[in-house]
Amino acid sequence: MNEIEIELVEVNPREFFGDQNTNVELLRTYFPKLKIVARGNTIKAFGEEVILDEFEKRIEMLVAHFTKFNKLDQDILERILTADSSQALEAMDDKESFIVHGVGGRAIKAKTINQQRLVQLSKKNDMLFAVGPAGTGKTYTSVALAVKALKEKQVKRIILTRPAVEAGENLGFLPGDMKEKLDPYMQPLYDALRDMIPAERLASYLEKGIIQIAPLAFMRGRTLDHAFVILDEAQNTTHAQMKMFLTRMGTHAKFIITGDPGQIDLPRRTISGLKEALLVLKETDGIGMIYLDDKDVIRHRLVRKVIEAYRNIEHQN
Repeated sequence: MNEIEIELVEVNPREFFGDQNTNVELLRTYFPKLKIVARGNTIKAFGEEVILDEFEKRIEMLVAHFTKFNKLDQDILERILTADSSQALEAMDDKESFIVHGVGGRAIKAKTINQQRLVQLSKKNDMLFAVGPAGTGKTYTSVALAVKALKEKQVKRIILTRPAVEAGENLGFLPGDMKEKLDPYMQPLYDALRDMIPAERLASYLEKGIIQIAPLAFMRGRTLDHAFVILDEAQNTTHAQMKMFLTRMGTHAKFIITGDPGQIDLPRRTISGLKEALLVLKETDGIGMIYLDDKDVIRHRLVRKVIEAYRNIEHQN
C-alpha cells in the first residue's frame, strides 16, 4: 500500500482540520478508497498511487486557499474538492471575480468558476444564455452585471422579465391590481436588486422606469435599446414567446437569458423555447452560452445533494 505524508507548515492545523476534525471527515467522504489520518500538523493518506496524487493536489489547493483567506468552511472545501483543476481554482480567486459593490459597500463577486465564465462571456457577447439548476447564481450574477452596466452608464435602463405563473401567464384569478398579481413571481429579481442598490435609490429607479420589472407578455411590440435585459425562468417560454423576446433587441442592448431545463412547467407536448433556442442559436456569432451545474450551487450545501439525488432518480427512470 502506498503512503504520503503532508506537513502543514504555514497553516494552523486545528483550524484547517475543522472543529472535531469535520474537514477531515469530509475529505474521507470524497476519498473513500484512502485511509486518511490527521495528527498534529501532519496528514497521512494510504492507498493507490493515482488516488494519492489527486489527494495531494487537492490538499495543496486547500492550503493555498486557507493561506490566502485564513478560513476554510465546508462549502469552500466542497467547491475545491469538486473543482475541475488547480487552474480553475486560481481563476476563481482572481480579482476578475469582482462584479460590483452592493449595499453597504459589500463586494458582489462571481463565486464559482462557471459564474466567472458567465461574467467573461457577457463582456464578449451582447446575448448570453446562462443555463443550470436552481441555486447556481444564474439570476443573481446576471442582475449584478446589469447593475454594474447601469452604474457605469453603459446602459440607460435595466429590464427584468420572466413568464408569470407558468407559460400561459394566467393572472386573472389572482386578487389585487396588476402589480400585486405580478410581484410574487418577480420576487427573486427584487431580492437581488435590494442586495445591490440602496432602498431609496431602487424605489426611485423603479418609479422613473430606469429599472423595469415586468412579465414577458409586456415585452411584445417593444424595441429594447440602450438596455440591459434579463429574461429569467426562460425554460417556461414557448417557441413564440422566446422568438418574440429575442427579436426585441435594440441598439446598444445586452440580453441575458437564464433558465433551468430541468424545471419546465409547460403543458405536455409543448416545446420549451429555451431548449429550442439553445439548439437553434448554438453556432451564432455574438451569442454566448454557459452551462452551470451542481458544482456551482451557492445556496446551502444540501441543495447540491438534493439536485444530485433527484438527477440519479431521473436517470433510473
